[in-house]
This record gives sequence, structure tokens and C-alpha cells, in this order.
Amino acid sequence: MSAGFGASILVLSPHLDDEVVGCCAAIGRARAAGAAVQVLHLTHGCVPRRSAWPWARGAAYDAAVAIRRAEAEAAALALDVIARGWSQRPARGLWRDLPAAEAEVRAALAAQPADQIWVPAFEGGNPDHDGANAIASRFAAEGLSVLEFAEYNLAGGKPRSHEFPTTTGAEVTLTLTDAERAFKRAALDIYASERGNLGYVGVDREVYRPLPAHDYAAPPHPGQLWWARFQWSPLRHPMIDFTAPAEVSAALAAYVGADRVAAAKL
Repeated sequence: MSAGFGASILVLSPHLDDEVVGCCAAIGRARAAGAAVQVLHLTHGCVPRRSAWPWARGAAYDAAVAIRRAEAEAAALALDVIARGWSQRPARGLWRDLPAAEAEVRAALAAQPADQIWVPAFEGGNPDHDGANAIASRFAAEGLSVLEFAEYNLAGGKPRSHEFPTTTGAEVTLTLTDAERAFKRAALDIYASERGNLGYVGVDREVYRPLPAHDYAAPPHPGQLWWARFQWSPLRHPMIDFTAPAEVSAALAAYVGADRVAAAKL
């Protein structure tokens, strides 16, 4: 299998679109090499109902969830992957519900074994991404191959697309061909409901590496995190996540356990 990819891959997608944002071209190359690829969506992609505008908490909310699923089904067809599950968990809920989400991953692997997991990087782009990364670290500790894919972060105070906040020397960069760039743009367009949130996504490269031993008790990088960059706003806008980064770090550290946190610091 090319580029260190497994023969049977399970992609953990915290939100419906992460499979395209993080690893669209990588999926294409893995499929071309004969790999079987499954995608497990760990949330339904919409903010919690209680966080939506009051007038958007009824039928409009249910419609938005249905739209996101329809888009993800179309993306799975375009990518030629199997959608392994559809979660009823809202976005911003994954990092708060890690044991249950881990159980979903284990159930997916029991139904269809995989020799490799792909997951968004631990980079402060989104707390659900970082939570999925912590889940994947459990499987890495058990000996399963895990690759993390950079999506976006604010390391150094500037937006970074497909670039890790720090490097280990094990990074692999896929430079997309013209055809891959065009296909990724088209795949991103499938998620029309998220068009306003996907302008940061580059289509020139994808970057991944074997999952390192992260210190989940600390933020992925110093300074402001991507998802917290608008918390200065006095308006409680539904699109702004006002959770304190320290709360996320505490939840991830409690989930992975003190012994793993201490080992990562060595």
C-alpha cells in the first residue's frame, strides 16, 4: 500500500466534512491502491439545538441536520467510501462524550476490522477534532496504526492550512495534482451548507504523520486556538464556541488518564 497507508482504513470524521477537508486526496490515493476506506461520522455536524438561534430550534434545526447528512452521503459516493455510521451527537459534543464515542469506534471496528485509523490532528482547530484525536490515541496505544491529518490551526498567531503547529520529522506531504485539486474543490462544494466556513481550506497539499504521543492536558500550541479566536465577541452568536480551552484540556486529560499524560511529557 502506497505512502504508508493501510489496506483497510477507518477515517474518524468529527464533523460531516472532515473527511474531505483533511484527507480527500489521501483517500483517493488509498482507494486507487486498493484500500477499503470507511468513514465514521462522530457528530451530525450541527451545533447543539439549544445553541441555535431561538427561531431555528424547531423544524429548521431538523432540516439543517438532514441537509448535512445528505451532503455527507453525496460525499461518500463521490469519494467511493463506506459511511460506517451516522451519529445523533451534535457538534461541540464529541469532546464531552469521549467514552461513548470510543465505544462507537470499537463497534465500527468490530463490524468491519481495519488495520489503520485516520483522524484530524491535535492542533487546536476544533475541540471535537482534538477529542477524536484523543480517542485515536487509545487505539494507537493498543498497537493499531494511526495517522493524523493536519486541517487548520492558528499556531504562531496566523491561519495555517494543512500544516502542523509543530513537527516531529515524520510528516508526509502529499502535493495534489491538478486533477486532485479540482476533485477536492468539487468535494468541498458538496458541503454547500458549510461553504461560509470552508474558505480557509487549501487544496494544494495534504499533510499527515503517525500519531505522536501528545500531551492532551495542555493546548496543542501556545497562544490563541483557532476555535476560540472570536470569543472576544459580546454577542453569543451560535457559530462561536465560548468553551474555555482549559475545560477541553481537562476533559481530554481525564479521558486519556494521568499515566498517558505524564508519559507524553517525558
